[in-house]
Amino acid sequence: MDGAWKKKVSIRVNGVEHSREVEPRVLLVHFLRDAIGLTGTHTGCETSICGACTVMLNDTAVKSCTVLAVQADGADVLTIEGLAKGETLHPIQEAFWECHGLQCGYCTPGMILTTHQLLMRNPQPSEDEIRHALDGNLCRCTGYQHIVDSVQLAAKKMGRKAVRRRR
Repeated sequence: MDGAWKKKVSIRVNGVEHSREVEPRVLLVHFLRDAIGLTGTHTGCETSICGACTVMLNDTAVKSCTVLAVQADGADVLTIEGLAKGETLHPIQEAFWECHGLQCGYCTPGMILTTHQLLMRNPQPSEDEIRHALDGNLCRCTGYQHIVDSVQLAAKKMGRKAVRRRR
């Protein structure tokens, strides 16, 4: 396609600025996967039903199949790759591992980033609040109880880390 039909976007992903020329119709999920090579964000339904493509866009969990890359121009995006610090897993990732909150792993990045938003807004959610927060993310493997258990453990782990930081 002729370059006249493309627009340059600059998006800070996991703290790193990425500038690319994209067609206006390119979805954020495809920008992340195809333009900059971060494949942790999964492409599921591409209709906003499954939540596998959830990322944090300016500190809000969004389904990246519903956002155009040009809409994210100038934004900050956090993907599953940016949650860990080097080889050290984030407490949410640890909890999903420890509580078997993943099986095939396809929904896991979206579940984890949705959990991240929940725990940033509500550090001690009830089981009902957890289930409500995750109701836009589908899993075909676990039956959800292990995922709920994972979120509860993550809340405890993050609460302990917050207490240690205050000392």
